[in-house]
Amino acid sequence: MAQQSAKNILFDVLMLGIQDQAFLLNATTMQLINASQSAYQSIDKGLLALKQQPLQMTLGVSKEALIAFVSAHQLISKLALPSNAGDIRFSPLNHLNIAIIGEDSNQYLLVIKYANHDEAQNNVDENDIRFKVLVQNTLGLVVEFQMDENGISFDYLSDGCRALLGVDAESLKQAPQQFFAFMDKDDRRRLEKNINASAKSLTMLNWEGRFWIDEWQDTKWVNVRASPRKLMNRNIQWSGIMTNITQGKLEKIELEQSRQRLVELSAHLNSIKEEERTRISREIHDDLGGNLTVIKIGLASLLKHLPKDQQPLIEKTQTLKSIVDATFEAVHRISGDLRPNILELGIVAALEWQTKEFEKQFDIPCSFVTDKNDEKGTTEQATVLFRVCQEAMSNIAKYAQATSVEVSLFFGPKEIKLLIVDNGIGIQPRDVIKQDAFGLRGMEERVAALRGKFSIDGATGKGTNITVILPDDSASKI
Repeated sequence: MAQQSAKNILFDVLMLGIQDQAFLLNATTMQLINASQSAYQSIDKGLLALKQQPLQMTLGVSKEALIAFVSAHQLISKLALPSNAGDIRFSPLNHLNIAIIGEDSNQYLLVIKYANHDEAQNNVDENDIRFKVLVQNTLGLVVEFQMDENGISFDYLSDGCRALLGVDAESLKQAPQQFFAFMDKDDRRRLEKNINASAKSLTMLNWEGRFWIDEWQDTKWVNVRASPRKLMNRNIQWSGIMTNITQGKLEKIELEQSRQRLVELSAHLNSIKEEERTRISREIHDDLGGNLTVIKIGLASLLKHLPKDQQPLIEKTQTLKSIVDATFEAVHRISGDLRPNILELGIVAALEWQTKEFEKQFDIPCSFVTDKNDEKGTTEQATVLFRVCQEAMSNIAKYAQATSVEVSLFFGPKEIKLLIVDNGIGIQPRDVIKQDAFGLRGMEERVAALRGKFSIDGATGKGTNITVILPDDSASKI
């Protein structure tokens, strides 16, 4: 009953806008399922009587003729409920217009009966005109094709074939192997894979790839979007459109290349900056440290030889000695900020030192955990992870209002993962994208330079999480 009801609903919808005699038949058994009101009135019989009467008497054609028509016209489309009959592709048979609708076991014939053959042919001509106007105003190549073990074959190609592929539609129909011959080999394999997947699941085919146009000595990027449907012979036919996406694709490739060059430039600048920091750090430590050491020794010697009754001079000398000691500390601090010597011992030691320094400086509990205490990583990895952690700690101290921080470092078989979690007020999305978020952008660029992944997220009152994942594929260990 439910199936019969669905057929009746289908027929009622198909009848919208049709005033002629219309009949719905089972495409396999040719049994009459339903008929329009005008068909009842014209024949002066009810549906039951119509079902019992031979098709020859009802439609003017035999059952065999209809079966032959179905075999000759493989126009099966997916079962749909169009808004009017103009949405269906009809073909003429004597004084009838017939459309085959449905798929597999649910196939039907929608038969429109006209008073004469000319009226039926005129209706078909009008539909053909609508179809041609639609195709002519479509930007791209309208196509219908099939794929089997023998390759691809084209059932229909619009006039846009030459403009897109550099070959006439008839030539491509006659030699369809040209289609794959034009194509990049890798793109061809991907298209064949996509076609097989589309045929298996009867889902939309969506593919883009490169075609070499020999006549123009040029490469075009083409997008293919097509819907599959099963034909009566069980083959799959795709109907859709091919469009030229060369300009958009080249712009996208150029943009990606530009971004990659910026990443490489940023990595180069960071590398130069780290080298310069290392150089300055060593010069400060060696030169200034050495000079301060000489001064301190001299002041100590001077204090020994000053007479005890020269108290003002002794106090001034001791004051200078205290200034030298404070300068020593400043030199060590500045040198460490530029390039901590602890980095030479590896990233584990560097992060452990950094978390202790943060806790000492800001009086905020900060824990550090790792799954491999003896792992060092590469020089580049250690530098990037240390700088990211350094910037994150600085931001936490300035903005987070956190009462605890957790830093975790894990070494997987193919990646290194750094997690920095605080329990502060939580970073907001607007803070991540604002124009002056140079610190966050700098962290992301450093990570991108090593082909890593950087993410930051937070929620109000729930703190902020920073995640860095670096591929562990470098062979040079420090």
